[in-house]
Amino acid sequence: MLREKSCGAVVFSTEDSKTKFLLLNYEAGHWDFVKGNVEPNESEKETVIRELREETGISDAQFVEGFKETIVYFYRRQGITVRKEVVFFLIEAYTEKVEISFEHVGYTWLDYQHAMEKLTFKNAKDVLQKAHDFLKKQGIIKPTD
Repeated sequence: MLREKSCGAVVFSTEDSKTKFLLLNYEAGHWDFVKGNVEPNESEKETVIRELREETGISDAQFVEGFKETIVYFYRRQGITVRKEVVFFLIEAYTEKVEISFEHVGYTWLDYQHAMEKLTFKNAKDVLQKAHDFLKKQGIIKPTD
């Protein structure tokens, strides 16, 4: 069985005092977070920073320490089962200006409830829920957001 590792981030902004989450529309049609494969000699956080810049053009952002969530799923590529591990971090973006890469066909900034409705996969919804709960518990976002 092949193994792949990616890293990504739940990206949020409080630019207009309302918390919004960034979702990307992938060419395959699903909505998900910024993420990509770890390159040789690259740390998990370096992967996230690179993917954030490549996929959104955002460089004015900062990790929220203390949040790290890993999901594992399986898919088939050319008849071979691949075990995919994705490690997610939490990043606050200080801009909502996005320049999407060729990998995506769209993006949106949504409040928590609408982001939960828009995300395609259950594991992504689970990650968003954990990130949202973490932000509230840390007092980073208001309990009403």
